[in-house]
Amino acid sequence: MEIPWYGSPEAAERMGASLSRIVNEFHALSYAQGCWRNTKWMGVTTYKIPNDLWLYQEIIVEVQPDLIIETGTYMGGSALFMAHILEMIGKGRIVTIDINRPENPPEHKRLDYIRGSSTASDTVKKIEKMVGSLQTVLVILDSSHLTAHVLREMEIYSEMVSKNSYLIVEDSNVNGHPIIPGYRETVGDEPGGPMEAIDAFMAVNNNFEIDIQRHRYLMTFNPRGYLRRTA
Repeated sequence: MEIPWYGSPEAAERMGASLSRIVNEFHALSYAQGCWRNTKWMGVTTYKIPNDLWLYQEIIVEVQPDLIIETGTYMGGSALFMAHILEMIGKGRIVTIDINRPENPPEHKRLDYIRGSSTASDTVKKIEKMVGSLQTVLVILDSSHLTAHVLREMEIYSEMVSKNSYLIVEDSNVNGHPIIPGYRETVGDEPGGPMEAIDAFMAVNNNFEIDIQRHRYLMTFNPRGYLRRTA
């Protein structure tokens, strides 16, 4: 099976198909080895690869968000990481949403937790109240990875993203892009993941562009998932 390449067309032509396959095969090997499960920030599991964490700090410094909205908390490591970056730039807060709260969630003065479904009306109302009249909002989607759920999150939270900020869709590498072909979360779920949600969203939305520069480290768990708001 040909493994797709998600860099720019110019990069793909320059590197050649064989090298792009090597990159994506390394991606698949890295995932299979499970090193991402053991990536920690200040001792707290992040479930992220260092490439993407580095990109997050770049984006936070560039965008200078008043609020970061994260769906999908898990152990809270990525939220803590971003809270520390916000502390270093001296601005902003992060709110992280999950149906489950970590047993011993990391605490930080810039970090808030909301327990609930990211698409539930009461959760959305709480987030909308937090957004209020804030000027700069950044959104990261990392809860359920099924296409329908991700697309609904994109429809809801894209409205909160400010111009020149980002809507980041995580784990668009599943469902064969290049890992876990036929992705589904439970038996009986229709196959499909975040990549398919991105495609559906971008087909009808002209306010965002895929920032290919966020692919420059060659491997990301969020291929085509760094969406910058342009209008």
